[in-house]
Order: sequence, then C-alpha cells, then structure tokens
Amino acid sequence: MRKLLLYLIIITTGVVFIGRLFYLQIYNTSFAALSEDNAIKVLYDYPQRGAIYDRNGKLLVTNQPSYDVMVIPRELKPFDTLEFCSILKITKEKLNKQLKKARVYSPRVPSVVIPQLTKDEYAYLQEKMRKFDGFYIQKRSLRDYHTENAANVLGYIAEVNDGLIKKDPYYLSGDLIGMQGVEKQYENELRGIKGIKRIQKDRFNRDIGPYKNGKYDTLPVNGKDLTITIDEELQAYGQKLMVNKRGGIVALDPSTGEILTLITAPNYKPELLVGRKRSPNYTRLHYDSISRPLFDRGVKGEYPPGSPFKAITALIALQEGVVDPRESFFCSHGFRYGKKAKLGCHAHASPLSMIPGIAQSCNAYFANVYLRSINKFDTPQEGIDNWEKHVESFGLGNYLGNDLSSGSKGLVPNSDYYNRRYNYPKYKWYSTATISNAIGQGEILATPIQLANMTAAIANRGYFYTPHIIKAIDGQPIDIENFTKPKYTTIDKEHFEPVIEGMHQVYVQGTAKALQVNDIEICGKTGTAENYTVVNGERMQLTDHSVFVAFAPKDNPKIALTVFIENGYWGSRYAGKIASLMIEKYIKGTISRTDLEDWVLTHSLEEEYAKPYSGEPFKINQ
Repeated sequence: MRKLLLYLIIITTGVVFIGRLFYLQIYNTSFAALSEDNAIKVLYDYPQRGAIYDRNGKLLVTNQPSYDVMVIPRELKPFDTLEFCSILKITKEKLNKQLKKARVYSPRVPSVVIPQLTKDEYAYLQEKMRKFDGFYIQKRSLRDYHTENAANVLGYIAEVNDGLIKKDPYYLSGDLIGMQGVEKQYENELRGIKGIKRIQKDRFNRDIGPYKNGKYDTLPVNGKDLTITIDEELQAYGQKLMVNKRGGIVALDPSTGEILTLITAPNYKPELLVGRKRSPNYTRLHYDSISRPLFDRGVKGEYPPGSPFKAITALIALQEGVVDPRESFFCSHGFRYGKKAKLGCHAHASPLSMIPGIAQSCNAYFANVYLRSINKFDTPQEGIDNWEKHVESFGLGNYLGNDLSSGSKGLVPNSDYYNRRYNYPKYKWYSTATISNAIGQGEILATPIQLANMTAAIANRGYFYTPHIIKAIDGQPIDIENFTKPKYTTIDKEHFEPVIEGMHQVYVQGTAKALQVNDIEICGKTGTAENYTVVNGERMQLTDHSVFVAFAPKDNPKIALTVFIENGYWGSRYAGKIASLMIEKYIKGTISRTDLEDWVLTHSLEEEYAKPYSGEPFKINQ
C-alpha cells in the first residue's frame, strides 16, 4: 500500500509539473511577450492632423513639421551632458528633471525631452544624434494657421497630461491633443490614427531590422478634413469692428442653425498658441484678468438681455391671449406700480399699441402685457412657471446642445427661484416683484449665442435649428439629427407677424431709424442693459451695455445675429451700428454705410474699461 502511494505521489507530481510547463510555454504567451518587448523597439509614425476650412472652402488651419527629442530611459548610455544641453540650449537641471520624469513614466516607453524643435534646430541636432544612445528624434505636426481670426472657434493643440494619458490609452507622453474649440470638439476626427513600426534588436541592443519583416507594422491614417460653418471674411470684418471694444458678435443662418460668426473681443492671434512659445503666451493671456482674451464672451458671457427680450414678452402675451396687437397703453415716462415704485421709460408718443411699442421700445407697454401674462393665473407662482416654459422654448436658460466645447446656460428664473429669494410663504410676493423681467432686466441672464438663437426662432416664425459649427467632414455634409431637426417654440406661428413688423419698424421709424441699409429690409431690436461691478467691496453702476439683435431680410431671412458691446452706452450707439454693417457685409459683400463704418472704426471704449481700475471717482457717461 505504501509502495502504491509513493508511485501515486510521483505520478501526480509529474503531471502537475508537465501541466505547468505546458501552460507557461505553450498556452500562456505573457513571458514570450515580455521577452519580445525587451527585444523589440516600438516606434510611432504620426499622421497628419486634418485640415480645417471655412464654409466657402478657404483654408484656415493646416500643418507644419515639428520635431521632438525623445528618450527611452533603459537604452541610455553615459553621454556628454554639457554638449547635449549646449546643443538643445537647455540647462543641465532641466535635462535631469525631464529624464527623471521619463523614468517614472516608463523606462522602456519613449518620453519627450524637448518638444517642437524648429527645422533649423532639427537639422543641426540630427548630425549629432549618433553620440547620444537612447535619444532619437520623433517627427510630429504642429498647426499652421492661415488666418488671424477665430482663435476662440478653432482652439489649439497642446501636449497631453498624465490625467489624459490614463483616461485614454491612445495617447502617449508627448502626444498632442485638441484643447479648445473645434480642435477639442472634433479631436477624434482630426487626429487620425498613428502608425506603428516594430524594430528587432539583438542581444547587444542593436537594431537589426523590422520585427518579423514588418508583418505587424501599420501605416498612419491621416485625420479627416473639416469644413466649419464660419464665414472667415465676415468673421474678420466683425473682429475689425470690435477693435478697442469688449463683447461678442454671434451670427447664424436661421434656415440651418449654422454659425456664421462667433466673435469675442478682445481676441488673440491663433499662432500665439503654437509650438514652444505656447506655454508662456498662454500664461500671459490666462492671467490677463482685465481684458480676459481667453474668455469667449459669445458663448460664455452671461448678461441681462435688455430690451431685445421685449419681443418674447409680446409673443407670450399673444399666445396667452391677454392682449390684442391693436390695444394701446399709456406711458407717462414709465410704468407706476405699488405706492412709489416706477419702471422708467424714455420720451416717445403715447399711447402705443404693440407694433409702435416695439419700435419705440416702450417699457410701460411691456410692463402692462407682462403683468397680464402672469396675473392670468391664480397665483404668481403658476404665472411665472408658465412664463418660464415659454421663454425656455426659445433656447434661453439652458445649454443649447451645440457642438461648441464650452458655454454657459444663462438664467431664466421660476417660482422656486423667487420663493427662495422672497422667503415664501413668510413673504407673499406678487407679480410686480418680477416686473423687470418684462424688459429683460432683473434676474434674467443670457449669452450672445442664446440671443442670436432666439432671434433666429423669431425670424423663422416659431422654430430654430440648434446652432452648430460643423458643416462637413471629409467633404461629406453632416447628417446629425440634433442639428438638422427643427425645434419648435411654444408660440403659434400666427402670433409672430405683429412682433416681426414691430422689429421692422424699429428700422423704419423707431430706435434704429438712423441705421437703415438701402435695399435690405432689416428687423431689429435695440437694447440697453444695466451694468454693475464691485469696486473695493462696493457695488457700483457702470456705463450700460449696448445690445442689438436683428435678422434680414424680413422675409426668407439669411442671417440672424446678436451684437453685445460691454459699456457701449445704449443699443443703437455701438451694437446697432455694428449689426447693420455685419448684415450688409454678409448679404451684399460690400459696405454702403461707410459713415457707420468710419464711426465704429474710429471710436474706442478703452477709457470706459479703465474707469473701475483708475482709482478715481467717475460718473456714468450716457
């Protein structure tokens, strides 16, 4: 029995050893893979990043060659660090820091030592590289800008950080990725696919040729070219008009939702964020907390919409059946409510019905119809929630769902908001508590792109297409349902005509009469938005913002836009002039109102922007 047990133990042990050897040598290839990894050098062949064109086929962004000095830490051999640093024009401390970082990242995976050499630097270094084992030069592509405009739209590319590498295994140390704008939003389409070359090494760590005759090598696949909706000529013109001003211009094609211009001012030249100069330039732009050139006012700036919002007030009143367009209201330099409260207004004829009320921007008219819209319901809470539903159907108070890489949602207050503000039910608030909403003041906040979208919805008589920046990918027009399917407002189509006629009369006999353009029927609305800031802990009123929304032509509109000029006094002073010029430029291609153009180009608001920082008392210029 003991003899049998001994044989059984020997046989069992033998089976276990044989099974283990079979698993390690045949079934499990991890050790073979590790052995191959030590004997194979992997090199990446980077593709050309896709080019970017404007809507008319004008080339905006392409590529230029760039060269990175790479290191594989485990292949390093002693070398003359002083000579190496002298060639690369870096300090020994910086070199040691980069080499330490590379070892931490991976001893066998390449890391960048010095990124983005110029052609001349590359040519000089290439002759010396044989002296420095473990280092090699990796060719990449940097962006080459053929425009000085639309930096906020195009975005920029920069080196990936550790967080991005961990999040997406496609990226390796030193890889470039889109960080803002179109470059970020359409990174997957633009970047292409890296090619891979595997080089066999002998036991002396010398290259002996392609691994398995290149059987596992792949070629790079270039990124896809993009056509964006921006009209570069119109964008350039708008940025020219915005010199020495702060604000945004957003223009859309109402029939498609395509973004024709997305201008923020002040802006910066795209080329500033290319190559090794990107980092110091970005730091300088980032810490400019006064002019804030990196802040995209067109999609991020949240402002009171001012009088352009009166069009929405009128539409809601018509939809709710609380006013007839022919009904008139008296205005005695404003609207009185409560014992002493008054919503002021400028001088104009009185009484006014809806169309002249819009044309003359009468605050009293819109206060009356707003209160009727709210008071139609049993409680002001119900009324304000119904009002909010209508307002948000125009794309206000929320993200639009566009393909821009950033943006703000604005604010459309509801009953919960006012209940918290007025501590309901301890204080029972009435509809007059929210009366500033009637004229686009108070708590309402909107971004310029939201106001442009609102204007497009009015121009279309009740619907809009989600604003978007992409037009075609590799020559194929987009077919994205979110961008091609119309979104309808809560206002019936028949209610838009009196409001549109009122906006037309703004140009015929109203607040923008002096801004008419021959042969173009423009519908617009001037706006003046109150402007406050905090200086030394004290809330202070500054010069009002200038706001203007417009679309043209009146029938079959081709452009809808918003112009928002910070500290621009009143609607027709700056924003209205710029809006008329932008519309004429887009529709006609030339400018007949050279008087408006000369005025805009020769007037600056820099003095207004300096006031809060001057340390001196100042008065509001109106």
